[in-house]
This record gives sequence, C-alpha cells and structure tokens, in this order.
Amino acid sequence: MPQKTDASNQAEKQDQPKSPPAAQADEGRPNLPENGNRPKPPDPGSRQYSWYLLKRCLKYFAPYKLRILIAMLGMAAAAASEAATAYLVKPVMDDIFLSQDPGNRTMLYLVPLAFVVVTLCKGGGRLVQNYMMQSCGLKVLERLRDELYNKIIKLPLRFYETTQIGMLMSRIINDVGTVRTSLPSAIMIVRQFLTMGALVGVAYYQNWKLAIVGTLVLPLAMFPFVHFGRRLRKLGRKGQAILSEATVILQEILSGIRVVKAFSMEASEGQHFDKANKGILKVALRRTLTTESSSAVMEMIGALGIGTVLFYGGMQVLDGEATAGTFFSFVTALALLYEPMKKLTIAYNDIQSALAGAERVFAMLDSTEIVEESGGDKVMEHSFTSLEFDNVSFSYDGQRDALSNLNLTVRSGERLALVGPSGGGKTTFVNLLPRFYDPTSGVIRMDGQDLREFTLPSLRAGISIVSQDNFLFNCSIRDNIAYGQAEFTDEQVVAAAKSAYAHDFIMDMPEGYNTIIGERGVKLSGGQKQRLTIARAIAKDAPLLILDEATSALDSESEKIVQKALENLMQGRTSIVIAHRLSTVLNSDRILVIEAGKVAAAGTHRELLETSPLYAKLYQMQFSEDA
Repeated sequence: MPQKTDASNQAEKQDQPKSPPAAQADEGRPNLPENGNRPKPPDPGSRQYSWYLLKRCLKYFAPYKLRILIAMLGMAAAAASEAATAYLVKPVMDDIFLSQDPGNRTMLYLVPLAFVVVTLCKGGGRLVQNYMMQSCGLKVLERLRDELYNKIIKLPLRFYETTQIGMLMSRIINDVGTVRTSLPSAIMIVRQFLTMGALVGVAYYQNWKLAIVGTLVLPLAMFPFVHFGRRLRKLGRKGQAILSEATVILQEILSGIRVVKAFSMEASEGQHFDKANKGILKVALRRTLTTESSSAVMEMIGALGIGTVLFYGGMQVLDGEATAGTFFSFVTALALLYEPMKKLTIAYNDIQSALAGAERVFAMLDSTEIVEESGGDKVMEHSFTSLEFDNVSFSYDGQRDALSNLNLTVRSGERLALVGPSGGGKTTFVNLLPRFYDPTSGVIRMDGQDLREFTLPSLRAGISIVSQDNFLFNCSIRDNIAYGQAEFTDEQVVAAAKSAYAHDFIMDMPEGYNTIIGERGVKLSGGQKQRLTIARAIAKDAPLLILDEATSALDSESEKIVQKALENLMQGRTSIVIAHRLSTVLNSDRILVIEAGKVAAAGTHRELLETSPLYAKLYQMQFSEDA
C-alpha cells in the first residue's frame, strides 16, 4: 500500500491557501480576458482576496440572470410580507381587542384575511426565491465539476504519478459542492438586509423614539458576523483538507483490497481510516460549536435589545405616550428584526465555507504548475512509413537520464523488440511515442514530422498499446472491446474477439458479449483479460503497435493462447515489443538491448548471441531456468 500521511498534519499543511497563479488559457471558463490571463489575485488571507474569490464564484451564475431576477422578486415579496405582518399587529390590538367597539366588526373580517394573504405572499416569495437559487446553484455545480474534470483529465501522466487520486476525487466531488452555496448565500444576505430595512421602517413609523432605543444594539451584531465568519472560513478550509485525506486513504484501501486481505491488514488499515475519520469529526464538532456560539451571541444581543424596548416602551404605554397596539406592533417588528440578523450570520458563515472550497478549486484550475497536455494542429494520417529518434534524451527528475542520446529509425512493417534488465528505459522508450511524456531533448519524428506537430487525438489514434496492466472497465465485454469506437457494429466486435481467441470464452459467459465483467475485469482470469485487451487493440486497427510485456504475468498455457492472439494482432503492423521472456521475440526483425538508457547492442537474435555479452547472458539465464 502507498505510504499514508497523518490526516491532521496534512490538513494543517493545506490550511493556508496558496495564491492562485495566473491561469492558462482554458476554453469554457466564464468571463476570461481574450488572452486567457487573469490579473494577479490579492494575497490570501486579505479582505480583498475574499472579495476576489466571491466575485469569481458569482461569475459562474452570470448565465442565469433571469432566474436570479425572478428569485430577487420573490425575495422582495417575502421581505415586504415580513414587514406587513408586523404592521398588522397594530390594528389587531387597537381596533379589535382594546377598543371593543362593535363598529369595528368589519376590521375583524379584513385583518385576518390580510394575515392570510400576507402569509401566502411570504411563503410564495420564499418558495420562488429558494427554488430559483437552488436550481442556479445546482447548474453551477454541474458546470464547475465539468470544468474541473476537463482540466484534470487533460493533464499529463507525470501529474498523476505525483498526485493522489483520492485527492482529485475530493476536489471534484466535495470542494466543488461548497461553491454552489456562494450566490444563494449572497442573495440570502441581500434578502435579510431588505427584510431588516422594511422592519426598521415599520419600527420607526410606529415609534421613532423606541426605534432608536431598539436599534442601539445593532452595531454589536457585527462582532459575531465578522469574528465567527473568519473562524468558520478557517475551519471550512481545514475540514475540506481532512476530508480529502480521508478520501485518499479510503480509495487506496479499497483499490488494494486484495493485498490488504492477503496480509491480514484489515485492522491496521482501519486504524489509518479511523484516524482520518476522527479528524473529520473533530473539525465538524468545532464548526458546530462555532455556528451555535454565533447564534447564541445573536440571541443575547436580541434579548438585550428587546429587554430595553420592553422597559422603555412599557413606561410610554403607562404614561399614555403610546397605545398598546403601537407598542406591540413595534415589539413584533423588533422581534422579527433579530431573526433576519441571525439568518444573516448563518448566510455569511455559509459564504465563508463556500470560499474555503473555492480556494482549493481555483488553485487547481489556475495553477501554472499544472499544465494541460497540448498538441499541434496537424492531423496524422494512418499511413505509417517510419519512426525516427533523433538524439533523444529523457529524465523523470531532471537529474538522471532514463534515456540518453538515443538515435534510431523504425521502418514500416518492422517488428522491433526491446530487451534488457529492469529499469533500463524500455517502458520509457515506448511511453514517448503517444506523448505520455515528451523528450527532455532531441526530437521524435513520425513520417518525417515532429510528434509535437500532430494533434494528440490523431497521434494516439494511430497507436495501439497492449501492456501487462490489462485494464478493463466495469461495463460489458462488448463495450470494452469497442472502447473508443462508438460506431462499431456487433459483427466487428465479434471479428476482433475471434482474432484475439476470445470469442469462445465470451460465449460461455452468462450473457455473452453483454456480460458485465466487474471493476478492472475482476470476474475474468488473467489470460481472458489479456485477450480482451488484444481484441480492443485489434478493433482500434492502428498502424503502430506497442506490446509492453503483454504476456509476462501469464502462465504457460495462457501465454501460448495469448501469443497466438498477438501474432494475429501484429499482422500487417509495425510492432515494438518489450519482452521479459526472450522466447517471445526470437523471430523479431531486430532486437535492441537497452541498458542504462542507451542502446547497448542491436541486431537479430543470432547476431546478438555472438556480439552482445549482456544479451547472451540474459538468454542463457532464461533458457537454463526453462530447462
């Protein structure tokens, strides 16, 4: 299993955001300048940086202006209805209950009806606002996930070799999910301000002296608004980091479940996950405590304001300076006023959580260190004539060359074999052809053209790869064989399977070609999986074929069947074969002995036995073991 890191430590490391560098040009992002470069963002942690993140989140909602306008109208209706509710208390108290005048019977009919109408308006306004904003949020969530996925899926293999897959999954699923709350929460803040403004207006209209007393405590509400919001931003960032770490651990354990069970490490791996899980719980509890503390402080501020108003307003009623209806209407407005203040704090806290996720999402989208693969503009024709390595070198770490000054030409129809000790550079050699990596120096040409001049889809469409890692998808056998060939007919799929000697065992499966084979083809044997990958390569029908130790993991009986399938696959194609077992490459047109990143010797099997001590040694070791 890959080495684990402590969840809490990992979270602390990721707690401080890095300033997102200027973005690479990325088609489909909203409101980018024509050159694809963004202005340099403010420093993380500053107030300007929070505004930068919020404005950038809000840009994703720009295509849904009509929905947002409808939501704003619903919000205005809800805010006005809240104020109307407080205002109606005065006629209820003064004109009905206190006056006890039979002539006010009409008011007794009208006021309850007005309450019903106001409540309907308030409920309808909230329904329209919440539905429209949630629908906008979900659409933005879909768009942002697509954008992040398209960024990640186009990154080179070098990126995946140094990045945990679980972390990427967490960015796409969890971090993006927090961004959708940014605009709804911002709209909620606007709604609460409108509601507060309407209620303050009612309060001042009813009794301006009481209103001054009641609103004196409002500045105190800024303390929980700012202090707890900042703390929740920090906890949100830390929570996302720990959740990402837990996803990484879980993905590793479940992906390597066979190894875990083989070594009876269920309990030990469970401890790793339990540590991360406890980290999630700890942060969640701290967030809950912070949120509830914020609400409690707001309750105390509200109670202080209402208590002051009850004393001062009660004195006014007793002294005859105000009616009971006016007083209760005012108290109702004031009580309703503190409710949007609490919701205002909650909405602000939600925005802080959204910004914590946005930091992590935009850091990946904008990083100049994470550069998408790029190709040329020429479409490669599948009429392969030659492949040339011109003084090609490659290094993974920039210090030691995996390939060094390689010069080689491969002709059309040639069967070239690469042999040599492990770590010599054979797999690196073939990984340069589909541009999984680019040479550190030198040029690789296909049909006289630099590989970098071709578009990546056309270049890779001309290369079929069969490796020892026979990866299959959790779908039907037919879909696996026709992968990337959506237009394939059933007859073509069957023909490819027959050429790969896979048709017979496929027909023995419960549902034939429609059988679902499980994750990574878990329901098949090694030989069966390998034959399906060969059938997939046959179906692709590319002129250049790469076989990377395609039979090294098979037993002798399976190897014989697979070898026959490979012979069918290599017919009429230029083939580059990496072989651990020399018996599979004895009839190659040319064999290269690769050692320490260089071609130590080249020739046919017989020539190398006489001229290459290394090849002769490898041959003698393998065939003496076989004997």
